[in-house]
Amino acid sequence: MPRNSVFLFFLIFLVLAVSCDSNRVFDKYKSVPDSWHKDSITSFKINPPDSINPYNLFVNLRNTNTYKYNNLFLIVEMVFPHGKTIKDTLEYRMADPTGKLLGSGFTDVKENKLWYKEQVVFKESGEYTVNIQHAMRENGKVNGVIELEGVTDIGFRIERINNN
Repeated sequence: MPRNSVFLFFLIFLVLAVSCDSNRVFDKYKSVPDSWHKDSITSFKINPPDSINPYNLFVNLRNTNTYKYNNLFLIVEMVFPHGKTIKDTLEYRMADPTGKLLGSGFTDVKENKLWYKEQVVFKESGEYTVNIQHAMRENGKVNGVIELEGVTDIGFRIERINNN
């Protein structure tokens, strides 16, 4: 097989593999500069497609090997179009007991798809806002981690629920 044909085949396969995410409704990332400051809030504006169907919600996170913790605490706030607010403090496991980082990826960057909420129906029409902030603390210390290193991107994802 000529070299150009192999390249073309690989390119077509890659495009099809990436574009076949039929459950995705919303999927956006925002980059974190050198470190994630404790007062830095990453916000996502969302206009849900309907007010009838349930959806699963995820916080997506990309981190490198410089992330030095086994877990991650997040404060996730959803602001509804008419002003109601729901705020959750969530904990996620980021490494196995040996310290190896969890997540997908072949390089030192790992991607984690973290459950936020299941079966959410967006009953109010209009724009929702999701705010994400870290709430990390070191064991035995009262003050939180001011600059969280190793997180490169924060994302939010909404998926259709596959009823097959």
